[in-house]
Amino acid sequence: MDRQAEEYIFDHLGAESSVLAGLYRYTHLNVPYPDMISGHEQGRLLAMFSHMINPVLILEIGTFTGYSTICLAEGMKAGGRLHTIEKDDERAEIASVFFEKAGIADRVVLHTGDALEIIPTLDMVFDLVFIDAAKKQYLEYYHLVFDRVKPGGYILVDNILWYGKVADPQAQDETTCELRRFNEFIRNDTRIERAIVQNRDGMFILRKK
Repeated sequence: MDRQAEEYIFDHLGAESSVLAGLYRYTHLNVPYPDMISGHEQGRLLAMFSHMINPVLILEIGTFTGYSTICLAEGMKAGGRLHTIEKDDERAEIASVFFEKAGIADRVVLHTGDALEIIPTLDMVFDLVFIDAAKKQYLEYYHLVFDRVKPGGYILVDNILWYGKVADPQAQDETTCELRRFNEFIRNDTRIERAIVQNRDGMFILRKK
């Protein structure tokens, strides 16, 4: 997207909350690979999905510094819980500080460690799952969470276009190939309904039948 169109979008989204703006700035000043943060455009999309679904239980795979977590928490029902998993201790610590600032710490359960090990311990059924962690493990995450999503529940999967590389036959790196494999599996999975939002780096919206 060209800069002019991007500025137009941001102008019509309205301002970030002070907490999210502070988290965005802190992340870009202090955290490696800060572009991994969701940011304002995607954050509003996640918040809108959450408000539409009005979930009781949310699972997020890949907290990073917590921007997307705060946005997803906006639409939860009263008494709801958001379980989020972050492998990196330092990122998890930053996220926990901003959860307090956002006033959602009592509704968020932050798990630190490998999602492939943590997900099997979560004995609950989720209304909404957001997958945004190690791209080469997307299909493993999907298989692990599928039976933990209620019928009619949703799975959101970020970065499915991978900078457009999934559509480029010349791109044969391991991450791109694994994302192609995941996308192909999703295309043929008859247990779901699917849509793609070409927001930032592409997002699957999947509804379990």
